[in-house]
Amino acid sequence: MEQKRTVHIISRASRLAQIQTEEVLRALQVCHSLPVTADIRCVTSWGDRHKEISLLETPPADLFTRELDEALLRGEADMAVHSAKDLPFPLPEGIEVVALTAGLTGTDSLVSRDQQTLFQLPAGARIGTSSPARKQEVIALRPDVEVVSIRGTIEERIAQVTSGAVDGLIVATCALQRLGLAHKASEILPFRTHPLQGHLAITARKGNEWVKEWCAPLDIRGNYGTVTLVGFGPGNPELLTYAGYKALEEADIIYFDDLTDPVFLERFTAIKSYAGKRSGHHSKEQAEINHLLLASAREGKKVVRLKGGDPMIFAHGGEEIAWLESHFIPVKVIPGITTASAMAACSRISLTHRGMASSVAFVSGHHPDIAIPRADTLVFYMGAGRIREIAIRLIRKGWHKQTPVLLVHNVSRPDQQEFFTTLDRLQESTRSYPTPLIILVGEVVRQRKEAQAAPRPRKILHTGSLVSGYDTTDEVIHQPLIAIRPVTDQAPLLQVIHRLQEFDYLLFTSRYAVRYFFEALKQAKKDSRALQGLRIASIGKVTSDVLRSKGIEPDLEAATEDSYGVIALFRAVSPGEVLIPRSDIALPILPEGLRQLGFGVICVTAYHNRLPEDVEKIDLSDITSIAFTSPSCVERFYALYGEFPDGREYLLKGKITREAFERIKQQTNTKTPITA
Repeated sequence: MEQKRTVHIISRASRLAQIQTEEVLRALQVCHSLPVTADIRCVTSWGDRHKEISLLETPPADLFTRELDEALLRGEADMAVHSAKDLPFPLPEGIEVVALTAGLTGTDSLVSRDQQTLFQLPAGARIGTSSPARKQEVIALRPDVEVVSIRGTIEERIAQVTSGAVDGLIVATCALQRLGLAHKASEILPFRTHPLQGHLAITARKGNEWVKEWCAPLDIRGNYGTVTLVGFGPGNPELLTYAGYKALEEADIIYFDDLTDPVFLERFTAIKSYAGKRSGHHSKEQAEINHLLLASAREGKKVVRLKGGDPMIFAHGGEEIAWLESHFIPVKVIPGITTASAMAACSRISLTHRGMASSVAFVSGHHPDIAIPRADTLVFYMGAGRIREIAIRLIRKGWHKQTPVLLVHNVSRPDQQEFFTTLDRLQESTRSYPTPLIILVGEVVRQRKEAQAAPRPRKILHTGSLVSGYDTTDEVIHQPLIAIRPVTDQAPLLQVIHRLQEFDYLLFTSRYAVRYFFEALKQAKKDSRALQGLRIASIGKVTSDVLRSKGIEPDLEAATEDSYGVIALFRAVSPGEVLIPRSDIALPILPEGLRQLGFGVICVTAYHNRLPEDVEKIDLSDITSIAFTSPSCVERFYALYGEFPDGREYLLKGKITREAFERIKQQTNTKTPITA
């Protein structure tokens, strides 16, 4: 049986503070169904004593709570009752909130002479407020009025309106309601108010468990959801962590930004809300995003804030954590691969290198005053619009003009583009580059681009999805004309997976076929054991390496990495039934060739091969070579550019790619060298 208890409460001395304390006591009495004896001690806070301090400036965070906290820590009181929005963040060491009460209305009201509304007040009217946020809201609506600081109790402030010291007063509606002064309001204002306005917070000394347990029935935080900040990585969904994937699976709502893949997100049942921000265009400002996260969590939802890269590197992660935790929302952070790390891996340029670079710094290129730290390697985020300025500043700071630079667009994505240059060229250049862009500066770039003297190194436009096999003296610009997308209808692929026992051979013709086949295998609740009895064939080394990463050693691998190489491979084996998971635009050469050899062939679409969205022509005037890795690259290049420019070297991978090029080239007068 619950025993009657005397509780020692400390409160500010204002009438409003005492009413709030009595409100808490009544609620506790209802919850515990017995009389509550309260010993209430009222103190005048430091902020109440120093009314000369304007709250429109930057007053101490514990202006109204310091004396109450000290009393709790000395053991002079069991608990304190505050207006929740008055609490500092973080709380002093040793103090915790044991309950956050349900709030009254969270609006603001205008109290004015003659009950005039904000728009009825004359130009030049003096409006009193103690809140910088309220000041901004008033000025946004009435830039012709004067906003002045006002201090004192609510009654003292209203008296200044009556006396004519001010023409109007902005005050919390809940304060008027608690004081029985709601009739004084001339209107409810359309302001976004403090999220904790109207709520009361009960604080106690940490470790005072009986107070926490006693106040628990009033605590609404148990109905709150959670927010998880998840790093999506640089853009390629395969780089998302397992922990991040699980958080997305469990989420009720996902707020995602530009560097995440909306097609990939379709697999999750959560509501999706775009909250991307790009230079010059913000779908939502950070303050609005903060409020959305808070509102969703208050509704009890599991919220995921999905960010490109890592949440704690140039991603406002710290701001969002502070905002949410200051409003009593539990926050978890799941790291992601930051773009700089992904760029290093994708470009195969180590950010540090023995004898070359022992330090690296990440720099915001978006900051108004770009700082140049002391480090061997610099990585600039968000600097696409200020590349020339960055180069000039680095040279002025003593960096050598011939320092190599790598600029990478859409790191890790199929349409990743790479641009190699030097600080000297950049400071003179007026060229614009695609965004988002990350900038790598330092001698480490020479791992890929040797800046040695040469008459004219090749400048290669690479149109395939994977850049490899070039000399270090080559300058490679990556403009992939292939974007791989999952199939919208997986039923045919899943059906054939359930019939694997009907086949003798499983043939993979690309690394993407491996990826999406194994994803479908997992969806069908199977694993590599389902492939027992099948002979696994691969079109070449790249595909074989991906198979090995899945724990599968191919039985057969073509010597020539194209359809003709596979046909030659199968001439040496016994005929049987062949399953080929492949692209939706794959040519018929391979299945027809196998059928002529006596094989039964079933082809199933495992993925879509599309032209990347928003792909644009680039200036080809200084391009010496153009590389095509597949017929689709050839066809899309011609569709995009309308020609195969003369005077270029064309690098063609495989016989089928060469045939596609020759077929289309007949429509032009191209007379340039072709290299296999």
